[in-house]
Amino acid sequence: MITDTQIERWLREDIGHHDVTNQVPGETTGRLVAKEDGVVAGVDAATAVFEYLGVEVHDALEAGTQVDTGDEVCWVEGPAREVLRGERVAVNLAGHASGIATRTRAVVDRARTESSDVRIAATRKTTPGLRGLEKRAVVAGGGDSHRLDLSHMVMVKDNHVAEMGLEGAIDHFQARTSFATQLDVEVESVADAPRAAEAGADIVLLDNMTPAETSEAVDLLEAHDTLAEASGGITLEMVADYAATGVDIISMGSLTHSADTLDLSFRTAQ
Repeated sequence: MITDTQIERWLREDIGHHDVTNQVPGETTGRLVAKEDGVVAGVDAATAVFEYLGVEVHDALEAGTQVDTGDEVCWVEGPAREVLRGERVAVNLAGHASGIATRTRAVVDRARTESSDVRIAATRKTTPGLRGLEKRAVVAGGGDSHRLDLSHMVMVKDNHVAEMGLEGAIDHFQARTSFATQLDVEVESVADAPRAAEAGADIVLLDNMTPAETSEAVDLLEAHDTLAEASGGITLEMVADYAATGVDIISMGSLTHSADTLDLSFRTAQ
């Protein structure tokens, strides 16, 4: 959900206190066009910005749509001043989200060469204030949003294990967790994977393991009712190797923090 408060913050940052640049009279139309091939996302945010300013948006493409260079993403009409005030914020949001969706689609397609079931998931390595936009972009690209915030799932990380031990940390959080909340436990060695499962993990996160180590850990987890998740420095070039190990989930921070912006252009016309 994109709130008026978010939109106002985005616009306030760009417009400032005294906008002379966009004091343009009359009515106009404008077109948002893809300047390179990719996957569209963030059009909901761009639309919300324009509509907040009283600008009508038409023929907006759905999130997840594949576009080719020159394709129209949407077109708008309204007061020239408001169209011009909204266009940079709208383009920035849509371009950023579309870049994430495009990167995610490429990773998903690469993983599918080895597994039809593995999920490609995002992480919490998102831009402050833009997590919703970025997580929706991952989904638009065919990925999984993973947990949206700390309340959605308990993750037992290396620091927790260092403080309380593996089994101790799992017991500690199980006692404080609702039956509806899953427990994702990070392990850094193959031997610790079945230990985590036996102690009560719903998901065992295999952190910074090689594909060979990941495959060995997945085999050890077959006897347990748990999901296996691989994470830690996995790139587009490596994702097929990890998909081939049999893991259920591959989580990648690079989907959000390292995606290039998709090049979009906005032009007005009387």
